[in-house]
Amino acid sequence: MTDLGPTGATAKNMAYPLDAWYVVAWDHEVGRREILARTIAGKPMALYRTEEGRPVALADACWHRLAPLSMGKLIGSEGIQCPYHGLQYNSAGRCTHMPAQQTINPSAMVASYPVVERHRFVWVWPGDPTQADPDLIPDMFQMDSPDWAGDGRTIDVQANYQLVLDNLMDLTHEEFVHSSSIGQDELSESDFVVTHDDRTVTVTRWMHDIDAPPFWLKNMRDKFPGFEGTVDRWQIIEFQAPSTIRIDVGVAKAGTGAPEGDRSQGVNGFVMNTISPVDESTALYFWAFMRNYRLESQLITTQLRDGVHGVFGEDEAMLTAQQKAIEANPDHEFYNLNIDAGGMWVRRLIQRMVEAERSLASATAVPEGAH
Repeated sequence: MTDLGPTGATAKNMAYPLDAWYVVAWDHEVGRREILARTIAGKPMALYRTEEGRPVALADACWHRLAPLSMGKLIGSEGIQCPYHGLQYNSAGRCTHMPAQQTINPSAMVASYPVVERHRFVWVWPGDPTQADPDLIPDMFQMDSPDWAGDGRTIDVQANYQLVLDNLMDLTHEEFVHSSSIGQDELSESDFVVTHDDRTVTVTRWMHDIDAPPFWLKNMRDKFPGFEGTVDRWQIIEFQAPSTIRIDVGVAKAGTGAPEGDRSQGVNGFVMNTISPVDESTALYFWAFMRNYRLESQLITTQLRDGVHGVFGEDEAMLTAQQKAIEANPDHEFYNLNIDAGGMWVRRLIQRMVEAERSLASATAVPEGAH
């Protein structure tokens, strides 16, 4: 693979598509009779559940004086009341009550965003609601499959969401940032293959007959007590537009057929990542580590979650520092190395989505002065 050259990406053009599904919360964070305030893709939202348990996402600003609805209270089976002057809205965002008057202004509405609950997450569509196709929600079936067990957390990242995607698409940084847990020299020495289509990018890397790093040696011994010897290690990174990355990871006893598909002599995990932009310099990073062995062990689930949390804490520190450097050098163009091929294609797909939305908006805009 040859040098990829400048990507053309600077701090000024790190945009995000709106016509897309983003995770706004874990399902357990949206309570039945509580209101949660979150901002996704620059749009503040008030989240709650109806009495039947259906999740709702409304624009977090009352039509009257823009008071945050998230500071209000829930009314009836599906409504919410503004904390300032008491206007009430139903789950579709239409005002149903105005104090001190019987006539309700027909324009009194707030945006109601499409919401789908899937894979232990609550997903929202911040763009054109007529385009919100649930089939476009990224596949994260391991999150709620009985064949997989695991848990995760949320990181409030003080960096642009595309920097998190860059980080996950190129795992050679593990050699330098995570040297005490999952990093090893073979990461940057091994070959990898990048494939892509109009919505996905996949980076595949195999490392054959190597020593297992500490994290994976522990996992092997959880399944095979007393394990010794070398392993075949794999990382298969799959990006799904606009911001979800599943990483198929694991190790198996060297020479037992893992590269050909037989992983029975190894341990397999999926690092599940979905990153929701808050604005151009912050993001919500939802992650989990799922495994398909020793499913009954809550101890292993907790150990893996806490271990991965520590690893991601090292990433978070690096990303925060990187964001500060970008803000200090806003015109600097990123230059791509060979290892950036996956991240480069991710940025290209996102940019195409953003440009397609802008073209559509321009084509449908009403010229000034038109009636």
